[in-house]
Amino acid sequence: MERSDYVIRRLGWAIFTIFFVVTLNFFLFRVLPGDPAKSGARDPRLTREAQEAIRVRFGLDKPLLINMTGDPFDSQFFRYFGNLVRGDLGISYNFSRPVADLLRERLVNTVLLVMVGQTLAILIGLALGIVAAWRRGTALDAAALVFGLFTWALPTFFLGIILLIVGSTLFGLPVGGIRTPGATYASFWDEWFDIGRHMLLPSLTLTIIFLGEFLLIMRSSLLETLGEDYILTARAKGLSDARILLDHALKNAMLPVVTIIALTLGFTVAGALQTEAVFSWPGLGSAIVEAVSRRDYPMLQGAFLLIAVSVVLANLAADLVYSWLDPRVKH
Repeated sequence: MERSDYVIRRLGWAIFTIFFVVTLNFFLFRVLPGDPAKSGARDPRLTREAQEAIRVRFGLDKPLLINMTGDPFDSQFFRYFGNLVRGDLGISYNFSRPVADLLRERLVNTVLLVMVGQTLAILIGLALGIVAAWRRGTALDAAALVFGLFTWALPTFFLGIILLIVGSTLFGLPVGGIRTPGATYASFWDEWFDIGRHMLLPSLTLTIIFLGEFLLIMRSSLLETLGEDYILTARAKGLSDARILLDHALKNAMLPVVTIIALTLGFTVAGALQTEAVFSWPGLGSAIVEAVSRRDYPMLQGAFLLIAVSVVLANLAADLVYSWLDPRVKH
C-alpha cells in the first residue's frame, strides 16, 4: 500500500509540474521582442493587410489572457490550452504545418542520435567508473580519472569540429545531414547503412562528452559505498570480491547515478543543440533555433512542452527506480 501511495504522489506532482510548465510556456515566448506577423516584413509582398490577415489566421488578434469585450475565454491563452487538451499543438507560423507533425519528424532524428550516444556513454562510463573505483590508487585509476575530467571539460562544439575534420579527412565520413542528398537505396539496409555513416561522428561526439560525467559520478559513488561498514562486514565473512561488488556495493552506489542518467536523458531529448549545429543534424535542437529566429510561437511552445514533459518523466522514472533500489525513500 505504501508503494502505491508513493507512486500516486509522484504522479500527482508530475501532472502539477506539467500544468505549471504549460502555463509558463505560453507566456514565456510572448515576452520576446518582435511580432511573428512581421517576421517576413522585408518582403515587399507582405503588406499591412497581409500582416493583419496572418494575425487573424493564427489568432494573434485575440487578447492575450482575458477578452474584455466578448467571451472572456476567447483569448490566445484559453484557445492554446483548449487545443492542447485535444492534442492539437497548433500550426507552425513558419511552415504552415501542424506542429505535432513537425516535432514528430525532428524528434525521431534527435532520439535516434541521442539514444545511441547516451547508451554508449552510460555503458562505457559506468564500466570505467567501476574499474577505477575498484582499482583505486593504481595507474589505471589515475588514467581513468584524468580521462574523465578531460572529456567532461571538453566544449561540445570544439570536439565536434575536431571529429568532423578528422573523420571526413582521414576516413571519408559524411560531414553533415542524416542522409546523402539525392541518394537512392536498393534496400532498407542500404538506407540504414547510409544513416549510420552520417550518425557516426555526432553520436561519437555525444558519447565522449557525456562519458566523463558518468565515469566520475560512478567512481565517486562506488568509492563512498566501498567505505561503508557493511562492506567491511561482507569482507570479514569471506565473500569474494565479485560477490561484494555485485550483491552489496553496486546497488547502493547506483542511487546518485540513476539521478544523473535520468536528468541527462531528459534534457538531451531537447536535442544536443551544439552537436546538431556542427553536423547539420535535422533534429529538435535545430528546429528550436529556427523557431526562435522566426518568432514561431506554436513551434516553440510545442518544443519546450516536449522538453518539459521529457524532463518530468525522466525525474518520475528516477523516483520510481529509487524506490526499488532503496525502499527507505517511500517514507
